[in-house]
Order: sequence, then C-alpha cells, then structure tokens
Amino acid sequence: MKAVILAAGYGTRLQRDVQNDGSGEFVHLRGIAKPLLPIGHSVLLSHWLKALSRTPSIQKVFVVTNSLYHEAFKKWAQEFPSVEIINDGTWKNEERLGAIACFQLAVKHFGVDDDILVIGGDTLFKEDFSLSRFTKHFAEMQRKDKNSNLVLSYQCKDEETSKYGILEVDSDLKVQCMKEKPLPTETNSRSACPCFYLFSRTTLPLLDAFLKEKETGPIEERDAPGHFLSWLILRGTVYVHRISGRFDVGNLPSYLECDRYFKEQLKNPDIYLM
Repeated sequence: MKAVILAAGYGTRLQRDVQNDGSGEFVHLRGIAKPLLPIGHSVLLSHWLKALSRTPSIQKVFVVTNSLYHEAFKKWAQEFPSVEIINDGTWKNEERLGAIACFQLAVKHFGVDDDILVIGGDTLFKEDFSLSRFTKHFAEMQRKDKNSNLVLSYQCKDEETSKYGILEVDSDLKVQCMKEKPLPTETNSRSACPCFYLFSRTTLPLLDAFLKEKETGPIEERDAPGHFLSWLILRGTVYVHRISGRFDVGNLPSYLECDRYFKEQLKNPDIYLM
C-alpha cells in the first residue's frame, strides 16, 4: 500500500487572515504552507508521518506540493526517509492543477499500481481515529470485494451540511450517493466526508476517465477531491468507516482551534493516529 498526501494548495484564506490580523501575534505563520504549520508541538504533516511510518502495510509516502513551497517540503522531508516529494510545477493559486490532477500526477510519476491512501494535507482527526483500524477495515472489505474502496465519515451539525460533501449510506455502510453541499432539507444524512480515502488499485485507472471527462470544465470540478468520489460512487463500490470528527485547517480561527486542541486536550500524543 502507498499513501499520497495532497499538499499543493496555496492556503489563500489562511494567509489572507494572517495578513489582515493587526495584532502581530501570527506573523510567524506568514508564507508557511498549511501542511507545514505548527500544530501543538509538531508540524501538521509530521503528525501523519509519525503514524504512517509505523504502519507496516504502508511502504511509501508521496507528497504533492507546488513550486512555491517545494524547497520547504524537501527540507521538512529530510526527517522522514519513507517520503518522496513531487512538485506540480505551479507558482500561484490561479495556476493550480486541482487535487485530483495532483493525485494522478503522483500515481503516474511514481508508477503506482497498488492500493493507495489519499490524505488531504490540511486535515487532522479527533483522537478516536486509528490508522490501523482503518486499514484493517479496508482489508476486510477487500476480502469480500477486491474493487471496494473505503472512506471516512463523521456526523456534522444540521447547519453544516451546506459546507461539506454528505454521504448517504445503507445499513451495511455502503455509500449510495454523495450530495455536494446540500441544504439540511435536501438530505436526511449528516455524514460528512473529509479528504481521506483508501482506493483499491483497480480504481486508479478511473482517474484518467474522470479527468478526461472534466478537462474542459471549470477547475473546481478537478480541484475538490469530493467530486471524484461522487463520480466514483456511481461506478464502483465505496464503504464508510465512521469517526467522531476532524479538524479542517482552512482559515485562522480553524487553525487556532486545532492548535489549541493539540496543546491542551490531546491525551496520548505518542500513539495519536496509530
């Protein structure tokens, strides 16, 4: 199994918040890619790598970044021998390839023909999440169906459905459909789906078909990872693994909430994410 961390975003909302903050308290965050932000007593991505490097089923980790932050990621990766960095060649947000194109870039560049874990580089989870339980769940699904895929979900609030992709699942936790940012009245489900997917190797060829279909559409169709997942659900088998919640570092308030949790509430940092 391989892992791809999507880290080619430019963090425009967060950097705008930092620039507009008049207190001067957050100057140290200027120009730092979101996956390299300090969270608690570690860099955000380092929380992941400490767990991934201790997971026997994951042999290699690929991080996709951009030209602006490439050197910073290369410096960070010196601590983790299992990591390889790839540059998507862009310098600014307007040039971005989109998350799914970055995913495909890693698959093709490194010749991946394996089950592959996809992680959003600005995401962390509450302490109940376990990488070993998640990969074990995937293995159980694979024994029944080699084409099955596994994604995370957590219960969001009614007023939050319009912010996320919402999964509708059956009694076997098989995904029936995904609704992109629906109103609370448009679905009974509150199962939000973060960017954390474990795709079967048989799913990887579908990346080409998806991007070919979307190549003339707006960048947003290739950018949000949920668009590929929504497309995949109509063509493949996707199951849900439930967790209690996540941290999505999108702006300054959400960054501060996440940082505070890791400094004040994280109970077992040595085994976090394991």
